[in-house]
Amino acid sequence: MTVTAAEAGIAHQDRSAVLREVEQRVLWLATAIVDHANRVRPNASGLKVGGHQASSASMATIMTALWFEHLTPADRVSVKPHASPLLHAINYLLGELDERYLSTLRAFGGLQSYPSRVKDPDPVDYSTGSVGIGATAPIWGALARRYVNGLDASAGTGRQYSLVGDAELDEGACWEAILDPMVAGLGEVCWIVDLNRQSLDRVVPHLAATRLRQMFEAAGWQVLTAKYGRLLGELFARPGGEGLRHRLDTMSNAEFQRLLRCGPSQLRERLPGDGPGAPALREFLAPLDDATLLAAVRNLGGHDLRTLGDTLAAIDDGRPTVVFAYTIKGYGLATEGHPQNHSSMLTATQLGQLAERVGMSVDAPWARFPAASAPGRLCAEAARRLRRSPGAGAAPPPVPADLGRTPAGTASTQAGLGRALLDLTRQAPDAARRVVTVAPDVASSTNLGGWINKVGVWSADARPDWFDDDPETILHWRERPSGQHVELGIAEVNLVGLLGELGATWSRWGRPLLPIGVLYDPFVERALEPWSFGIYAGGQSILVGTPSGVSLAPEGGAHQSIKTPSIGVEQPGCVSYEPAFAIDLEWTLLASLGRLGRPGGGSAYLRLSSRPVDQGLAAVPADPAARERRRRQVVAGAYPLRRAEGPPAVTIAAMGAMVPEALAAAERLAGLGLAADVVCVTSPGLLFEAVQARAGLGGGAEDWVLDAAFPAGRAAPLVTVLDGHPHTLAFLAGLHRVPGRHLGVTRFGQSGDLEDVYRYHGIDTDSIVRVALDLG
Repeated sequence: MTVTAAEAGIAHQDRSAVLREVEQRVLWLATAIVDHANRVRPNASGLKVGGHQASSASMATIMTALWFEHLTPADRVSVKPHASPLLHAINYLLGELDERYLSTLRAFGGLQSYPSRVKDPDPVDYSTGSVGIGATAPIWGALARRYVNGLDASAGTGRQYSLVGDAELDEGACWEAILDPMVAGLGEVCWIVDLNRQSLDRVVPHLAATRLRQMFEAAGWQVLTAKYGRLLGELFARPGGEGLRHRLDTMSNAEFQRLLRCGPSQLRERLPGDGPGAPALREFLAPLDDATLLAAVRNLGGHDLRTLGDTLAAIDDGRPTVVFAYTIKGYGLATEGHPQNHSSMLTATQLGQLAERVGMSVDAPWARFPAASAPGRLCAEAARRLRRSPGAGAAPPPVPADLGRTPAGTASTQAGLGRALLDLTRQAPDAARRVVTVAPDVASSTNLGGWINKVGVWSADARPDWFDDDPETILHWRERPSGQHVELGIAEVNLVGLLGELGATWSRWGRPLLPIGVLYDPFVERALEPWSFGIYAGGQSILVGTPSGVSLAPEGGAHQSIKTPSIGVEQPGCVSYEPAFAIDLEWTLLASLGRLGRPGGGSAYLRLSSRPVDQGLAAVPADPAARERRRRQVVAGAYPLRRAEGPPAVTIAAMGAMVPEALAAAERLAGLGLAADVVCVTSPGLLFEAVQARAGLGGGAEDWVLDAAFPAGRAAPLVTVLDGHPHTLAFLAGLHRVPGRHLGVTRFGQSGDLEDVYRYHGIDTDSIVRVALDLG
């Protein structure tokens, strides 16, 4: 007896049939968007344009179910990078994207390669692109929204979805986030894993879904699975159907993928396998007609709208949820299931066949549904449901430029950070209330203890501090919803992930925060990619790397950063500072806070030192006007710290912890009859922008600071010195085309006293004097 799909129990409600029409249109549009970019649009350079038809097809059903059935205006979704054409197709059907953009995928000024909040012309909740970072962003978005709601309850509620490729779970960033203790209480977080069992180059050989489920469960997540659709469910329920389930459950990923490439006769031969249950399974399959058999092997839960709907309805909002949705890469396309389909393109013939199957035309690829049709009404209904009311964004509170204090005695810039934050609470309480600090379990060792005692630690619920009455307790860990410090586990990627989302609240919910992340400077490089991506996505924050450089001395090479000054010079969207004195730290911190949470604002990186420095060396002017002039120069990138009485024979440009050595060298050189100027550099990045601007190559940077710090009338051979790689300041010799010598750190560090370590790297006072004499 032949059994058709209808006889097998696939009874579709009218709405399900309409949803299926929408899903097919979404699939077509996504496929056509990529095709047009590669085959239709002129390509004068001949470079590959690219796009991911198969990766998009894998998620067409999931995204159709979400946008057209389940999302609310308060929900936010992070879409896996290679499914960006699907997102644009959906936004187009919802009226959120003009038709002219559908032909601009990966074109200059057009639709971006991957979803971008700041560059795409249609609504994008989260930028994605770097694997693992977009997946975890909604976790930190959920936490950021809770923090904002703790201030003024203005960010609303709603789920935070991540649409994640299964191969993306290989990224350590995912597990660092999943396992952080704070995440287990974020019930609004929902990950939907596109379990298509393929990566970029191959079928994933050993995708242990059971082990993955156990790992999520161990982290406190609810685990749901959408493995099979209604057709297979009905077949499994028939006498002998358990044999089919067992066979599908136990076959390897590669064998299953190969079945998708089989015609009906080959499928009847291969599907039963050669195990003891093969004869019974072959007999079970015999009555099924070819269409039903082909449909059954593809009837996975991630492509069954009703199964997906039931699964999403089962989400428990009391804890994070992960949904494992089994899918087929390239589902519905001629390339489905092929191990090398990741970047493959449908041929012109195959595209025409797809168009015919879904009722579209290659010659008119962008047609919407007629408004009066059932799919058209469904699209209009979804558009009304998902429309977000534009909220009135609040401006960040004003940040003072100067707190009016002149530090004295001996102090480090690292210690100055905590002191400046405490002073801000007294001088500008409104601005201080918007400050939130984040650290990966290093708050006390980076001198945030006083700040934490003052403002408390943030948590969703108040928790008792059992050591509050212990007289030997110095750091009081008072956890409450009004706290302003967030402490994460030891994972720098989590820190900057949260930092990026805290820095995006101004544009996401119209409620600006002033987030500051503090971590050991050697680990800035570990955190750099996600922090850079957060800046790309519109997050504005301050990253503080401390302690830094070989000035750590006894800590040894494992904790001595060398390359991080270059990061500040090269990172787009970021101003970097390495202050030498506590007052420099205060001024640059306040200026950096003043750039946060606003259109046209930006991020900052502060590289601080634990080296104690005599604050009297800063020679801060007492006159208010002169003090303000010094402050402006500090914030602009450099200032003259010592001027010789006459024309200098040499200029020493020093940064951060090396300024005391530069001043000592200048004194010794003066005793040897060699006049020396000393310039304190606070931001090599800003100075480089000023040099570029002077050459007509800048993007609007001002160059007045060059005349203030390095006037042409005092041009002299230049010695630069910093506790980092010497190339950071080497460009300064080209400003007036003078001879230069550049001292810094080019080798892994050593443990030892400060003098021994400086001497080893050639950045001690003797080394500065020696090269200055060679130049002079």
